[in-house]
Amino acid sequence: GYQPYVGIPELRKGFANWYQRWYRVELNPNTEIQPLIGSKEGILHVTLAFVNPGEQVLVPNPGYPTYTSLSKILGAEVINYDLKEEDGWMPDFEALEKMDLSRVKLMWTNYPNMPTGANATPETYERLVDFARRKNIVIVNDNPYSFILNDKPISILSVPGAKDCCIEFNSMSKSHNMPGWRIGMLASNAEFVQWILKVKSNIDSGMFRAMQLAAATALEAEADWYEGNNENYRNRRHLAGEIMKTLGCTYDEKQVGMFLWGKIPASCKDVEELTEKVLHEARVFITPGFIFGSNGARYIRISLCCKDNKLAEALERIKRI
Repeated sequence: GYQPYVGIPELRKGFANWYQRWYRVELNPNTEIQPLIGSKEGILHVTLAFVNPGEQVLVPNPGYPTYTSLSKILGAEVINYDLKEEDGWMPDFEALEKMDLSRVKLMWTNYPNMPTGANATPETYERLVDFARRKNIVIVNDNPYSFILNDKPISILSVPGAKDCCIEFNSMSKSHNMPGWRIGMLASNAEFVQWILKVKSNIDSGMFRAMQLAAATALEAEADWYEGNNENYRNRRHLAGEIMKTLGCTYDEKQVGMFLWGKIPASCKDVEELTEKVLHEARVFITPGFIFGSNGARYIRISLCCKDNKLAEALERIKRI
């Protein structure tokens, strides 16, 4: 039968235990957690709950394109804030302080970052929470990649008082290899969760119960499971790194998450010249960084979702051109 909009108790408790165990964050499973049909739908629900047409949303450049496209669909004005390599792909707080933020309702953050692989520190999260409090802005941290090639998963909600001004998304597609199951979650204070639930309950319904029970079991995975998963990603990252080197691209070896982000050589006119050459001559598609924003204009992204044999084949094809 139809399942409750709030998700079954077993899944909410599973997420609460998972956050306590791995992030050291205490969440009330009854009031501070909302399961989602994939965290992507949460972008819609949160925007509808917090932003009126004509109000503003801070979106990272580069960043996940859906933050921008969905905000525009709903009539919000998108204000980009820069992430740059020289700043470690972290927000430039000096620049943010100089902006007129009087109409800004939400600020999207995403760490570990897609596409850059940058990983936030506790200090970064502390600065974001302080910024949100002073500016009366709600920060939404999209956190699906914290278990991929990352020794110390952290949550923005670990900052004292963060729940008062922050919402965090998580996704089992990435952390537990469950893409297509469409099981994610958000966590925040009870009032924010209720506002979001009012929107969500008018858009969709509860997930199939068996899937929720399976997800609750998956959340009990031990450390050795995550380590085995990351061993596969390490092998793929090595192959992706070899592709980067073959193309003359440079990249930060400390990146985390399921992508590798590299800067194209100065000899290339632009990223399209490189990606089009690889596509037409090697029959290999590599994502050009400009699709994530203007600050990605001279970068490429390689997905570690590809199996080892596909990455190895791509490497050999590229070596031949």
